[in-house]
Amino acid sequence: MEIYTRFKSGTLLALLFALALLSGCATTQTSDSFESASRISYDLNDSLDKAVLQPVASGYARYTPKPVRQGVTNFFDNISYLNVILNDLLQGKFGQAFSDTGRFAINTTVGVLGLFDVATSLGFEEHDEDLGQTLGTWGAGEGSYLVLPFFGPNSVRDAPNLVTSSYLNPLFYLTSSITIPLTVLNVINGRANLLEASAVRDEAALDPYTFTREAYRQQRLYDIYDGSPPDLGFDQFIDESSDGSENTGVLKLD
Repeated sequence: MEIYTRFKSGTLLALLFALALLSGCATTQTSDSFESASRISYDLNDSLDKAVLQPVASGYARYTPKPVRQGVTNFFDNISYLNVILNDLLQGKFGQAFSDTGRFAINTTVGVLGLFDVATSLGFEEHDEDLGQTLGTWGAGEGSYLVLPFFGPNSVRDAPNLVTSSYLNPLFYLTSSITIPLTVLNVINGRANLLEASAVRDEAALDPYTFTREAYRQQRLYDIYDGSPPDLGFDQFIDESSDGSENTGVLKLD
């Protein structure tokens, strides 16, 4: 089962952008050194999703009221928020870190462990920071795109966040009898939130693998630049080698 909670509110926008990108005359070049292995992982994840996760998520969305689903989403967003605060600090966003700490404290207490997003109404804006974004702001290239079994789209730069976000999640330190059911709920709820986006991909993309890859890369670029990425043309996705020949390179973010 692919973990879909990685994408949030910008996913559908990124998917639609990728559709426009792939339907044009130009061909986007990207670093996909592990494409053969990634396609195997993608097919595995996609098969498990269609056989198990998508039907379960569809049933869950059908019978679970939206306010309940929103509360579940709020809870898991809040409990993973320590990772956001740490990466605020690592990126030098100290004012944002202070605000995010207040947001976490308010939603954990007044918001009943994050089930209710009280902090937003009080002016504490939600942010989305992780180690991959931090490394990007430090000048690290995205490295090769890769698809991880069960975890889905990722990159060499972003993958270490899987470790740090786990250690900063309080659920990691609870007993398996608690963490396993909650993790299952998180995956199902997250997948239900993305039923519309995945439907767009499945209906519109000639090659869902490439479509998902470009959507992921555009979303990550959007995240690193806090919603205001530079104006990158198609030619800026191509890394020119020293002898003048084109090769599949790393998107330069500096």
